[in-house]
Amino acid sequence: MIDSIRGSLIVSCQALPGEPLYRPEGGIMPLMAKAAYEAGAAAIRTSGITDIRDIMKTVPLPVIGLIKKYYDGYSAFITPSMTEVDELCELGCAVIAVDATPLTRPGNITAGTFIRQIKEKYPEQLLMADCSSFEDAVSAAEAGADFIGTTMNGYVMGDKTSADPPDFDLAEHIAREIDVPLIAEGRIHRPEDAVRMLRLGALAVVVGGAITRPKEIASSFIREIGRFHGN
Repeated sequence: MIDSIRGSLIVSCQALPGEPLYRPEGGIMPLMAKAAYEAGAAAIRTSGITDIRDIMKTVPLPVIGLIKKYYDGYSAFITPSMTEVDELCELGCAVIAVDATPLTRPGNITAGTFIRQIKEKYPEQLLMADCSSFEDAVSAAEAGADFIGTTMNGYVMGDKTSADPPDFDLAEHIAREIDVPLIAEGRIHRPEDAVRMLRLGALAVVVGGAITRPKEIASSFIREIGRFHGN
Protein backbone atom coordinates (compact mmCIF):
# COMPACT_ATOMS: atom_id res chain seq x y z
CA MET A 1 0.00 0.00 0.00
CA ILE A 2 2.79 2.43 0.90
CA ASP A 3 4.59 1.87 -2.41
CA SER A 4 1.38 2.15 -4.42
CA ILE A 5 0.48 5.62 -3.09
CA ARG A 6 3.94 7.10 -2.54
CA GLY A 7 4.19 10.62 -3.96
CA SER A 8 0.69 10.42 -5.39
CA LEU A 9 -2.79 11.92 -5.30
CA ILE A 10 -5.65 10.30 -3.41
CA VAL A 11 -9.05 11.69 -4.36
CA SER A 12 -11.78 11.96 -1.74
CA CYS A 13 -15.14 11.13 -3.33
CA GLN A 14 -17.76 11.89 -0.71
CA ALA A 15 -21.11 13.63 -0.52
CA LEU A 16 -23.16 14.24 2.62
CA PRO A 17 -26.94 14.48 3.04
CA GLY A 18 -28.05 17.93 1.92
CA GLU A 19 -25.31 18.30 -0.70
CA PRO A 20 -26.27 18.43 -4.39
CA LEU A 21 -24.43 15.23 -5.32
CA TYR A 22 -25.70 13.14 -2.41
CA ARG A 23 -27.90 10.20 -3.32
CA PRO A 24 -28.77 7.63 -0.65
CA GLU A 25 -29.03 4.99 -3.37
CA GLY A 26 -25.55 5.90 -4.62
CA GLY A 27 -24.49 6.19 -8.24
CA ILE A 28 -22.73 9.57 -8.29
CA MET A 29 -19.53 8.94 -6.32
CA PRO A 30 -18.48 5.90 -8.40
CA LEU A 31 -18.46 8.21 -11.43
CA MET A 32 -16.29 10.67 -9.52
CA ALA A 33 -13.97 7.80 -8.64
CA LYS A 34 -13.84 6.70 -12.27
CA ALA A 35 -12.85 10.22 -13.34
CA ALA A 36 -10.15 10.30 -10.64
CA TYR A 37 -8.85 6.90 -11.76
CA GLU A 38 -8.69 7.92 -15.40
CA ALA A 39 -6.83 11.09 -14.36
CA GLY A 40 -4.20 8.99 -12.58
CA ALA A 41 -5.21 9.00 -8.91
CA ALA A 42 -3.56 6.26 -6.87
CA ALA A 43 -6.39 5.63 -4.37
CA ILE A 44 -9.87 6.76 -3.40
CA ARG A 45 -11.10 7.92 -0.02
CA THR A 46 -14.85 7.56 0.42
CA SER A 47 -17.57 7.03 3.00
CA GLY A 48 -20.69 4.94 3.43
CA ILE A 49 -21.37 1.31 2.68
CA THR A 50 -23.10 1.92 -0.66
CA ASP A 51 -20.49 4.23 -2.14
CA ILE A 52 -17.57 2.15 -0.89
CA ARG A 53 -18.99 -1.05 -2.34
CA ASP A 54 -19.89 0.55 -5.67
CA ILE A 55 -16.55 2.35 -6.02
CA MET A 56 -14.67 -0.89 -5.35
CA LYS A 57 -16.64 -2.45 -8.19
CA THR A 58 -15.97 0.48 -10.52
CA VAL A 59 -12.25 1.21 -10.19
CA PRO A 60 -9.24 -1.05 -9.45
CA LEU A 61 -7.81 1.28 -6.81
CA PRO A 62 -7.28 0.81 -3.07
CA VAL A 63 -10.03 2.43 -1.02
CA ILE A 64 -9.61 4.34 2.22
CA GLY A 65 -13.03 3.74 3.69
CA LEU A 66 -14.91 5.33 6.54
CA ILE A 67 -18.41 5.60 7.87
CA LYS A 68 -19.70 8.93 9.14
CA LYS A 69 -22.10 8.33 11.98
CA TYR A 70 -23.27 10.47 14.87
CA TYR A 71 -24.11 8.94 18.23
CA ASP A 72 -26.20 10.91 20.72
CA GLY A 73 -24.01 12.44 23.38
CA TYR A 74 -20.75 11.95 21.47
CA SER A 75 -18.92 14.19 19.02
CA ALA A 76 -16.60 11.90 16.99
CA PHE A 77 -18.26 10.95 13.71
CA ILE A 78 -15.59 9.41 11.45
CA THR A 79 -15.81 5.64 12.06
CA PRO A 80 -16.48 6.32 15.76
CA SER A 81 -17.12 2.79 17.03
CA MET A 82 -16.23 -0.84 16.44
CA THR A 83 -19.60 -1.39 14.77
CA GLU A 84 -18.49 0.74 11.81
CA VAL A 85 -15.05 -0.88 11.79
CA ASP A 86 -16.65 -4.32 11.54
CA GLU A 87 -18.72 -3.20 8.55
CA LEU A 88 -15.71 -1.70 6.78
CA CYS A 89 -13.58 -4.78 7.38
CA GLU A 90 -16.33 -6.94 5.93
CA LEU A 91 -16.30 -4.79 2.79
CA GLY A 92 -12.55 -5.31 2.42
CA CYS A 93 -11.32 -1.70 2.53
CA ALA A 94 -7.57 -1.48 2.02
CA VAL A 95 -7.42 1.19 4.72
CA ILE A 96 -9.95 2.26 7.34
CA ALA A 97 -9.98 5.89 8.47
CA VAL A 98 -10.89 6.63 12.09
CA ASP A 99 -11.19 9.79 14.15
CA ALA A 100 -7.99 10.19 16.18
CA THR A 101 -8.83 13.44 17.95
CA PRO A 102 -9.98 14.15 21.51
CA LEU A 103 -13.62 14.16 20.35
CA THR A 104 -15.70 11.80 22.47
CA ARG A 105 -16.83 8.43 21.17
CA PRO A 106 -19.11 5.60 22.35
CA GLY A 107 -17.63 3.92 25.40
CA ASN A 108 -15.83 7.15 26.35
CA ILE A 109 -12.50 5.68 25.31
CA THR A 110 -9.58 7.65 23.92
CA ALA A 111 -8.61 7.53 20.27
CA GLY A 112 -5.43 5.67 21.21
CA THR A 113 -7.38 3.00 23.07
CA PHE A 114 -9.77 2.66 20.14
CA ILE A 115 -6.92 2.18 17.66
CA ARG A 116 -5.37 -0.48 19.91
CA GLN A 117 -8.70 -2.29 20.15
CA ILE A 118 -9.04 -2.32 16.36
CA LYS A 119 -5.50 -3.62 15.93
CA GLU A 120 -6.14 -6.35 18.48
CA LYS A 121 -9.30 -7.48 16.70
CA TYR A 122 -8.04 -6.95 13.13
CA PRO A 123 -4.21 -7.06 13.30
CA GLU A 124 -3.77 -7.04 9.51
CA GLN A 125 -6.12 -4.13 8.84
CA LEU A 126 -4.41 -0.87 7.86
CA LEU A 127 -5.63 2.22 9.70
CA MET A 128 -5.47 5.90 8.87
CA ALA A 129 -5.70 8.16 11.93
CA ASP A 130 -7.53 11.40 11.15
CA CYS A 131 -5.77 13.88 13.43
CA SER A 132 -6.25 17.52 14.35
CA SER A 133 -2.91 18.26 16.00
CA PHE A 134 0.65 17.06 16.47
CA GLU A 135 -0.35 15.59 19.84
CA ASP A 136 -3.10 13.55 18.15
CA ALA A 137 -0.55 12.25 15.67
CA VAL A 138 1.90 11.20 18.40
CA SER A 139 -0.84 9.35 20.27
CA ALA A 140 -2.10 7.60 17.12
CA ALA A 141 1.39 6.55 16.09
CA GLU A 142 2.08 5.11 19.54
CA ALA A 143 -1.22 3.21 19.38
CA GLY A 144 -0.28 1.52 16.11
CA ALA A 145 -1.87 3.58 13.33
CA ASP A 146 -0.38 2.80 9.92
CA PHE A 147 -0.92 6.27 8.45
CA ILE A 148 -1.30 9.70 10.00
CA GLY A 149 -3.71 12.13 8.36
CA THR A 150 -4.11 15.85 8.98
CA THR A 151 -7.77 15.54 8.07
CA MET A 152 -9.25 17.13 11.20
CA ASN A 153 -6.80 19.99 11.63
CA GLY A 154 -8.62 23.22 12.43
CA TYR A 155 -12.05 21.65 12.73
CA VAL A 156 -12.04 20.22 16.26
CA MET A 157 -11.68 23.69 17.77
CA GLY A 158 -13.74 25.24 15.00
CA ASP A 159 -11.05 27.77 14.09
CA LYS A 160 -10.87 26.93 10.38
CA THR A 161 -13.19 26.87 7.41
CA SER A 162 -12.86 24.96 4.16
CA ALA A 163 -11.66 28.16 2.47
CA ASP A 164 -8.62 28.52 4.74
CA PRO A 165 -5.17 27.38 3.53
CA PRO A 166 -3.74 24.01 4.63
CA ASP A 167 -1.53 23.77 7.70
CA PHE A 168 1.88 23.25 6.14
CA ASP A 169 3.67 23.71 9.46
CA LEU A 170 1.76 20.85 11.07
CA ALA A 171 2.43 18.56 8.12
CA GLU A 172 6.14 19.32 8.21
CA HIS A 173 6.28 18.76 11.98
CA ILE A 174 4.58 15.37 11.72
CA ALA A 175 6.67 14.25 8.75
CA ARG A 176 9.90 15.25 10.49
CA GLU A 177 9.20 13.93 13.99
CA ILE A 178 6.92 10.90 13.63
CA ASP A 179 8.03 7.63 12.05
CA VAL A 180 4.62 6.82 10.55
CA PRO A 181 3.77 7.80 6.97
CA LEU A 182 1.88 11.08 6.67
CA ILE A 183 -1.08 11.44 4.33
CA ALA A 184 -1.69 15.17 4.06
CA GLU A 185 -5.36 16.10 3.92
CA GLY A 186 -7.48 19.13 4.60
CA ARG A 187 -8.03 22.39 2.71
CA ILE A 188 -5.62 21.48 -0.11
CA HIS A 189 -7.12 23.68 -2.82
CA ARG A 190 -4.42 23.98 -5.47
CA PRO A 191 -2.00 21.61 -7.24
CA GLU A 192 0.91 23.64 -5.85
CA ASP A 193 -0.42 23.04 -2.31
CA ALA A 194 -0.30 19.29 -2.96
CA VAL A 195 3.24 19.45 -4.31
CA ARG A 196 4.34 21.50 -1.32
CA MET A 197 2.95 18.85 1.03
CA LEU A 198 4.97 16.18 -0.77
CA ARG A 199 8.10 18.31 -0.54
CA LEU A 200 7.52 18.68 3.21
CA GLY A 201 7.59 14.89 3.58
CA ALA A 202 4.04 13.66 3.08
CA LEU A 203 3.77 10.15 1.62
CA ALA A 204 0.67 11.14 -0.36
CA VAL A 205 -1.96 13.86 -0.55
CA VAL A 206 -5.75 13.64 -0.28
CA VAL A 207 -7.79 16.22 -2.18
CA GLY A 208 -11.55 16.29 -1.97
CA GLY A 209 -13.57 19.48 -2.28
CA ALA A 210 -11.29 21.08 -4.85
CA ILE A 211 -12.02 18.16 -7.19
CA THR A 212 -15.30 16.47 -6.27
CA ARG A 213 -17.54 19.19 -4.78
CA PRO A 214 -18.76 21.35 -7.67
CA LYS A 215 -20.86 23.57 -5.39
CA GLU A 216 -17.73 24.50 -3.39
CA ILE A 217 -15.75 25.05 -6.58
CA ALA A 218 -18.44 27.28 -8.10
CA SER A 219 -18.78 29.20 -4.81
CA SER A 220 -15.07 30.03 -4.81
CA PHE A 221 -15.42 31.65 -8.24
CA ILE A 222 -18.55 33.52 -7.15
CA ARG A 223 -16.81 34.85 -4.02
CA GLU A 224 -13.94 36.25 -6.06
CA ILE A 225 -16.30 37.79 -8.62
CA GLY A 226 -18.21 39.34 -5.73
CA ARG A 227 -15.01 40.90 -4.44
CA PHE A 228 -14.32 42.28 -7.91
CA HIS A 229 -17.70 43.98 -7.83
CA GLY A 230 -17.08 45.25 -4.30
CA ASN A 231 -19.68 43.03 -2.60
